Amino acid sequence: MPKFVELWVYLSTTPLFGLTATLVVYVLAHALYVRLQQAPWANPVLWTVIAIAGVLLLTDVPYPTYFSGAQFIHFLLGPAVVALAWPLWQRREELRRRWAPLLLASFIGGSASAGSALALGWAFGLPTDVLLSLASKSVTAPVAMGIAEKIGGIPALAAVFAVLTGIIGALSGKYLFDLLRVPTTSSGWMARGFALGTTSHGLGAARALQVNADAGAYAGLALGLQVVLASLLIPLLFRWL
Repeated sequence: MPKFVELWVYLSTTPLFGLTATLVVYVLAHALYVRLQQAPWANPVLWTVIAIAGVLLLTDVPYPTYFSGAQFIHFLLGPAVVALAWPLWQRREELRRRWAPLLLASFIGGSASAGSALALGWAFGLPTDVLLSLASKSVTAPVAMGIAEKIGGIPALAAVFAVLTGIIGALSGKYLFDLLRVPTTSSGWMARGFALGTTSHGLGAARALQVNADAGAYAGLALGLQVVLASLLIPLLFRWL
């Protein structure tokens, strides 16, 4: 037991702690996810976040200490997003034929997502800076933070809203699509994936990739379109207003 305590004290103060804890917890959560036949509520990202947060709270390990190790995994987020382009390249002929409807759908979907969030926030009387932080909730977190900073929101809060939106979409997407009777045909998977990527960015795209290749490809496309459209249009709109 004394040796275990010494090991814990050593690990909790070095970058190795954040890296090891993240990898171990995620591998265990993913194994459970597979065992439960990829049930949406068992999403490994959700349970990894909960478990890591619980460990940090119980052990009083400062977040900067944890992130000094976890940043090595965080760095891989960029290459992972870029890798989403490969399924799109495989479907480039389809995209050439459908680029106009897809662009229009992305614009309408992003507008509905941001507009509904702002309308609900305004209806509940949220402070202006919190309200502005909600505008980019359906854009991947790093871009959402940049948008929030440009329009007067709180970047850290925008990141929280973006992550929560992604997790909620990944958890509830299947049930909502089934409720709306979106078919599981080829075109239905495209619609499901595109909708999930539009509203739930990276986490939604990851969930779509696990379920169906077409859904994953179109979710990645929607994610990219939202990044471009939101980063251009939201700051322009708020400057004009």
